Amino acid sequence: MSDDLSWPLRRAARLFPTKPAVVDAAGGTTVTYAELAARVAQLGAALAAVPDGGRVGVLAANSLTHLELFLGVPSAGRVVVSLNTRLAAEELTALAKDARLSLLVADDANAETARAIADAAGCPLLMVGAEYDAWREAATAVAPAAAAAPETGALAAISYTGGTTGRPKGVMLSHGNLLANARHNIMATGHGAEDRWLHVCPMFHVAGTANVVAATWAGAYQVVLPRFDAAVVLAAIESYNITHLVLVPTMLGMLLDHPNLDTADLSSLGHVQYAASPITPELQRRVLQRFPDIDVAQFYGMTEAAPTVTTCTPADHRRADGARLASMGAPVIGVEVEVRDPDTTQPLQPGEIGEVWVRGPNVMLGYWEQPEATQAALTPDRWYRTGDAAYADADGYLFLVDRLKDMIISGGENVYSVEVEAVLAEHPAVAEAAVYGVPHARWGEAVHATVAVTDPAITADDLIAHCRERIAGFKVPRALDLTTEPLPKSGAGKLLKNRLRDPHWAGRERNIS
Repeated sequence: MSDDLSWPLRRAARLFPTKPAVVDAAGGTTVTYAELAARVAQLGAALAAVPDGGRVGVLAANSLTHLELFLGVPSAGRVVVSLNTRLAAEELTALAKDARLSLLVADDANAETARAIADAAGCPLLMVGAEYDAWREAATAVAPAAAAAPETGALAAISYTGGTTGRPKGVMLSHGNLLANARHNIMATGHGAEDRWLHVCPMFHVAGTANVVAATWAGAYQVVLPRFDAAVVLAAIESYNITHLVLVPTMLGMLLDHPNLDTADLSSLGHVQYAASPITPELQRRVLQRFPDIDVAQFYGMTEAAPTVTTCTPADHRRADGARLASMGAPVIGVEVEVRDPDTTQPLQPGEIGEVWVRGPNVMLGYWEQPEATQAALTPDRWYRTGDAAYADADGYLFLVDRLKDMIISGGENVYSVEVEAVLAEHPAVAEAAVYGVPHARWGEAVHATVAVTDPAITADDLIAHCRERIAGFKVPRALDLTTEPLPKSGAGKLLKNRLRDPHWAGRERNIS
């Protein structure tokens, strides 16, 4: 039998059939591992109308159903495409068309947007809720035909990430990629059947599903929250005796700032991971001081690596000299990392800043129907060029200093400045625009813009309103500097964005938060 995504659940259902597998905290539903396996099998049977390899879009908050779809769609030989619920309808429609969805599944909260997408993209729509339950029940009325297990190298998921050229990239992850990442996470964290994981990072991100396969494989108890709310997270830790938690740094900051923190019973919590964006030294210090007896770990990765690449371990965080707190850790077992000169592509010596290259069985197949972008990102010997600038110390620990790619990470969300600049340029009063990240105490980075306008009567509020109509809220600049003068350029006419960006980062050791 091939190594596909059905394997972790088969193991858990065999070893822990009566053990609670997943608790949907919002819906109040709890299923055992035997029941979860049965529900996933029913889901596979009900996908009979979707051709093998067909793409199934998911537009939904975190839930038991979302978790079932993430596991079940690939196990049935189809491809799951989890869509970012924070995107605008126009952006989501473009993704649905790009993926050529055979089916879109959506929950009630996203019903209006889902209907618009399905109509525009010409794909069937299935709503999560009563209709979904009936659909599942109908599938059980007929015994499903035995389906061939997907091959290890078969496409399992497409995860869209923004594109610096304006077109989003669909990262193609195989069954083997996702299983390899699960193995790497198990080795790095030590997942066990006694663990109680809280899933609160959005499942449309790899950060939200990175531990789902690993926790399932281990037979852990998993609690799903639909979205992050500091008070709800604190209550869930107490109610469900949560032992393991993954948050983006922005969420960690909100948790520490919440008034309920001092009264919540967090005695069960033994392990906290943060990932998806860099952490500020001040927030890191606060976490370590507030949770002196909890293992704190940082993970660095990207969608293209499914996503885990390096980890800064609990022992690294508690070293007396604090020498590794600014690092993103060392490569996890199973992943190879090198820092290379971006021009010559030769490996660099410790302390020399270059581009981070990653290789391993977790690295993507490529970008969906974008062979040129795939060729630019993946070398013939399967190294992935991340576009991140870093240096390694003598022990192999990586220290991130900047991003070669023109990207901002705000609250764990990737914002590509070229995309925002293109939207600003659509305004008739905008001559040119430069978008970049600036430090922000809560979000890590905030989207900022310097805009040259032809009409001095235009205000920053006018341009922000213009953006809000066209792109997701997290991409909209939080502040704009307006000028009637041309933006700074090199002799060759290239925009010198660093002249606008650098003053905001003056006095900091690295040009990211």
